[in-house]
Amino acid sequence: MKPSLVVVGNGMAGMRTVEELLALAPGLYDITVFGAEPRVNYNRIMLSPVLAGEKTAEEIVLHPRSWYEEHGITLHAGDPVVAIDRKRRIVRAQSGREVAYDRLLLATGSQPFIVPVPGADLPGVVGFRDLDDVDTMLQAAREGRHAVVIGGGLLGLEAANGLLRRGMDVTVVHLTGSLLNQQLDVDASLLLKGALEGRGLRIRLGAETEAILGDGKVQKVRFKDGAEAPADLVVMAAGVRPNVVLARAAGLHVERAIVVDDTLQSYDPRVYAVGECVQHRKATFGLVAPIWDQARVCAAHLAGLGHRRYVQQATATKLKVTGIDLYSAGDIVGGPATQDLVLRDRRAGVYKRLVLEGNRITGAVLYGDVADGPWYFDLIQRGADVSALRDRLLFGPALCEAQAA
Repeated sequence: MKPSLVVVGNGMAGMRTVEELLALAPGLYDITVFGAEPRVNYNRIMLSPVLAGEKTAEEIVLHPRSWYEEHGITLHAGDPVVAIDRKRRIVRAQSGREVAYDRLLLATGSQPFIVPVPGADLPGVVGFRDLDDVDTMLQAAREGRHAVVIGGGLLGLEAANGLLRRGMDVTVVHLTGSLLNQQLDVDASLLLKGALEGRGLRIRLGAETEAILGDGKVQKVRFKDGAEAPADLVVMAAGVRPNVVLARAAGLHVERAIVVDDTLQSYDPRVYAVGECVQHRKATFGLVAPIWDQARVCAAHLAGLGHRRYVQQATATKLKVTGIDLYSAGDIVGGPATQDLVLRDRRAGVYKRLVLEGNRITGAVLYGDVADGPWYFDLIQRGADVSALRDRLLFGPALCEAQAA
């Protein structure tokens, strides 16, 4: 009899791991997948284009039902696992269904952080994590005029742009003094703010939400300074929390997320975890690149080819807002030993800043012209010596390579 692999979570991280496993060792396991959502696996990163009307829900499906059938995978969609019995090696789903496992893969992802203010549970307050959230937002755009997005990070700005494209009057509320403060420096953030306001977004920086008000449903948002904004819809995009309820109840070692080693095993060697529910060497993950790396390593280990180790790498981020080009990679904060190279072209709306430590690039922020982003990212990842290119680095590979030739 084949050993049994049970996957808890039918999202991108879990299914990418299964895909990698099937490539390495097809037919090794009997695979059962439990998903909380009543649908197949889709590309969560593409929710913003669906909201903005650039893509349909069908277009972002990654694995249709036929894929599960083709590979002999049993899918229980819309039936989330509610308990894990590690002694008996059994998972129990909401429906009461029990399935035994030899190996268990937790890919429970994360949940939106709902800012704990009065009124946060009113109808019309929504996260931005799944297709149901998008449906709620589209319904609100058809029926109401005003939206408030709490959080000026990548997800918040993508949600705000989508709602604006759907005809809503949108206010973005951000706690700190600059948008995308994780990815951008102050200068690039100001350029971005100007571009978004030029499109019609209202942006309130340094604003803290005090309460969400409404009678039976959302009607307005009140801030700590006493100001108010009308709202038929409030989108919570102020970060996510790893979804660790199941793991914690099962007695696995959990800090901020499920603690795993370099092979993505938890403290129980039969239980693996990947994706946004994972904590590796104190870090948690929200971007696709590191999660794909985790999937590769975890699949190799599940396949019995345990020679791979997960190593954290620099990451790059882009904003998925049509017509606004933004790219950020590596460590953009810098420190006492770093130097900045900066290029500004106000008329063209271009800003580039490279952070150098010694003869290596450690970070890059590009706004307006992002074509060279992947080239800078490659230099960061390789730790390449750029001393010979230093005075031409800001002008991109064409000039640097011409000089080298």
